[in-house]
Amino acid sequence: MTSAPGRKGPLQRVRGMLDVLVRELAKFGIVGVIAFVVDVGGYNFLVFGPHIRSMLGHEATVGVMHDIPLRAKILSVSVATLVSWLGNRYWTFRHRRRPAVAHELALFVLFNVVGMVIAVACLGFSRYALGLHSQLADNISGNGVGLVLGTLFRFWTYRTIVFRGDALTRVGGSGKGPGGRGRRKRTSLTERRNGQRPASDRNSAKITG
Repeated sequence: MTSAPGRKGPLQRVRGMLDVLVRELAKFGIVGVIAFVVDVGGYNFLVFGPHIRSMLGHEATVGVMHDIPLRAKILSVSVATLVSWLGNRYWTFRHRRRPAVAHELALFVLFNVVGMVIAVACLGFSRYALGLHSQLADNISGNGVGLVLGTLFRFWTYRTIVFRGDALTRVGGSGKGPGGRGRRKRTSLTERRNGQRPASDRNSAKITG
């Protein structure tokens, strides 16, 4: 039995999967930073106004939602969540996105809420179980440990549950007719991105075998 040309060994497949994982993790981090800026910047804009001096405490200004800061926070978090979903859907996990947009968005919001609960739980454990009430302890537990655990949870659920589809391919497509060749090319591209051998290579191996 002869090996098909271009067949990848186990080490190459693992290397390809790690390469995809690292690129997804880097993009996920960039999208997260952008969403964080939208959240923090949006909240300060709505509550304290557009002047940067007011954020530094040098000048008192008032935003349009100054008297309702909790609603302002809900709004800023909602916009940041939408930005995060768009960035992850169309950039980080664009090769995994689902055709069912509403279902994907619902899952995305659900796991974002769970990630937030993880951070709050870490803060609550520090406050009420360990009896730590200092500003440093709050930031370490909520914005340190809680943020890291929540972020890891979100990345794992995004990759394994939320973005499990593939909008670039058509499942069960025969590849015949208009656009068939394009679908086959997109399928091969997606398989290579995930460290897998394209179906055409696998079929060639069977024939030559």
